[in-house]
Amino acid sequence: MLPTGGPTPRLLCIDDDPLQHRVVEHLVGGFRHASYVCEFADTYDEGLAKLTSNGFAVCLLDHKLDRGTGIDMIREARRLSIDTPIIMMTVDDKEDVDLAAAEAGAADFLLKSELNPRLLERTVRYAVKLGTTLRQLREAALRDELTGLLNRRELQSLLQNEWLRAVRFKRPFSLGLADIDYFKRVNDTYGHPVGDQVIRHVGQVLEATLRRLDRVARFGGEEFAILMPETGRREAAIAMERVRAALAKSPCVVAGQDLRIPVTLSIGVSVPIEDADTPDALIAVADRRLYAAKHAGRDTVRVED
Repeated sequence: MLPTGGPTPRLLCIDDDPLQHRVVEHLVGGFRHASYVCEFADTYDEGLAKLTSNGFAVCLLDHKLDRGTGIDMIREARRLSIDTPIIMMTVDDKEDVDLAAAEAGAADFLLKSELNPRLLERTVRYAVKLGTTLRQLREAALRDELTGLLNRRELQSLLQNEWLRAVRFKRPFSLGLADIDYFKRVNDTYGHPVGDQVIRHVGQVLEATLRRLDRVARFGGEEFAILMPETGRREAAIAMERVRAALAKSPCVVAGQDLRIPVTLSIGVSVPIEDADTPDALIAVADRRLYAAKHAGRDTVRVED
């Protein structure tokens, strides 16, 4: 059962037969337990363009299109990280088509000749539930358990994608690495549970201070990474200074104890292609500048050597 309230979920049907559009609309109109707004596409390119919006609860996809196959589109959708669950529909009941669709990532497989409102509604309901579960599992795998921020593996994946975009389209971005000053002293004085609260506090301040476009990750221990798309060196310096100042003014209030622990950050920034010629080298440069900030007295930002 889909949640009630809010906008009616949308269903996308990609099929090059206009008659099939009317059939699907009639079948969906016969659903007993859920309502969907149907949208249609009759070419491969139009269908993929709509699918990339990730704005649909589910997609019904024909096996044979004007160019390529539905299986080709499922594979391309997965490469593009589209998480809309896809149900393959076909007139072909050959087992190899069924298996190929499943291996490509289809949530289910239906024969057009067997469609009826009850079967389609049950299949859609299952696909939506499966899609939600898979999204939750993927999201959990991308997050740091302590802070809820992105984890290091996901940050490095995003960095790789941003690097490729910067090279191809000549768009700027910057990387910041930030480390909590004197964090060992916090753990030694107050214990690791309080240290965990300090780490969570820093993550919250980072997310609250930065743009929604930016990506914040716990990079390891008391170190954080900040990926800033569409941001050159000067803009990154301003953003990181804003973060540093915000945290310096926001001590960590320890829950359940009468403690207000001052927290500061040392931050290093690097930009492609001036500073490094690979994503790994970009991380190394930001890390080097972070430790230069430490040696310069901490609670500071370094954007150049």
